[in-house]
Amino acid sequence: MDTARFAVNCSILFTELPLLERPAAARAAGFAAVEFWWPFDTHLPGDAEVDAFERAIRDAGVQLIGLNFAAGDMPGGDRGLVSWPQRSLEFRDNIAVTLGIGERLGCRGFNAPYGNRIEGVSPQDQDDLAAENLALAATAAGSFGGVVLVEPVSGADRYPLRTAADAVAVIERVERDSGVTSLGLLADLYHLTVNGDDVTTAISAYADRIAHVQLADAPGRNEPGTGKIPVGQHLAELAAAGYAGWIALEYKPAGRTAESFDWIR
Repeated sequence: MDTARFAVNCSILFTELPLLERPAAARAAGFAAVEFWWPFDTHLPGDAEVDAFERAIRDAGVQLIGLNFAAGDMPGGDRGLVSWPQRSLEFRDNIAVTLGIGERLGCRGFNAPYGNRIEGVSPQDQDDLAAENLALAATAAGSFGGVVLVEPVSGADRYPLRTAADAVAVIERVERDSGVTSLGLLADLYHLTVNGDDVTTAISAYADRIAHVQLADAPGRNEPGTGKIPVGQHLAELAAAGYAGWIALEYKPAGRTAESFDWIR
């Protein structure tokens, strides 16, 4: 199995194991890199929790290549704090924690889930706040070569970034307003497809903006080959467009996790 290009998202794969055992499981399955959604129950975890997480990565002998900022209660429907006025301070407090973990572990990609639209707050006010918060996070990440990722997401009706163009517009606004350039597009083939975006066109149009790629098949969000997304075609298009970064596996295994990697052959 050639796993050299692929990283395992340990927040959605190997869920049959405790979270801190998953990096070692990914290594045992032949992968050298992992990524995580925010792995703690609070935006400000204690030192012992952070140390245990970092130790699990190091002891497994894998590279952490992606980490989400705190995003609220994801199972409960939250999709980020970046544009959420009542919780903006939580995001700002979380920046140093997230980037500290990343800097110590050599991680350079940090996904900042944008957040749902909030009743009683105008979209413009939310977008203004998001631009400020993304600029703060990207400035801090850029100080050690990190990149803040902006992602279109499906399955959340109140989440405003649906297409690659939506996310790139946010990135361009932050660059225009603040001069910060350490931001990039997270191109998730599953989310883009489910939202009706033309993935081939998006890859061609925004190749210079794509800083990270994730994949799953649709419908179902399972591994490639279980749905209708031409994953092989899109990976070839990304390569032809010059993308040479990691491809993160962010899917729910249709069966056992170990068997869900057979498609890579």
